[in-house]
Amino acid sequence: MNISKYIEHTLLKQDTTDSDLDRLFQEAKENDFLGVCINPCFVSKAKHALLGTNIKIVTVIGFPLGANRSDVKAFEAQKAVEDGADEIDMVLNVSKLKDKDYEYVKKDIDTVRKACPNNVLKVILETDLLTKDEIKKACEICIEAKADLVKTSTGFVKNGEGAKVEDVELMHDTVSSHGLRVKASGGIRDAQKALALIHAGADRLGTSSGVKIAEEMRYK
Repeated sequence: MNISKYIEHTLLKQDTTDSDLDRLFQEAKENDFLGVCINPCFVSKAKHALLGTNIKIVTVIGFPLGANRSDVKAFEAQKAVEDGADEIDMVLNVSKLKDKDYEYVKKDIDTVRKACPNNVLKVILETDLLTKDEIKKACEICIEAKADLVKTSTGFVKNGEGAKVEDVELMHDTVSSHGLRVKASGGIRDAQKALALIHAGADRLGTSSGVKIAEEMRYK
């Protein structure tokens, strides 16, 4: 298995510096990772640094709370695409989901989908905050809203576990027959966890431990 082609090498820390980003981009090239996942203000830098490669530029929208107005999320997505983003990871409005305002949640995703119709759209569910029924319902809304992938976590929930095997299985079982895929993210720090999530149905892995995981896989 070429695990590098599952990995979106991720750096979303608040105190990220230019040298941190330069290291991320170099590591992505050296390991031939599928993509890098960065904050929106760094998309232009990534576009320049990764020019001539096949590495996807992924950015986050409405991050990390998902509580922005829908039109603000859409504007943010549009600007990210103009800057060179290939893929958009938007955060679902967890508050509205928990209040069972499913029409709002769907329209929120729809609004962003229309802002980036030609780009891969992932929806971050923030599974640490959801029940199993809420995870399933969120997945069903993402199907209706024509997202491309559902994603477990932002990695920003205090004391959150992040991607769990049972959640990835549930997400995969709910969306796969409708053509959607699953991105596992949050708490993926070694090859053992990465492989367990892939076997559970994850097609993508968002992790800041990509280099470590790739090195571990070379010795398996």
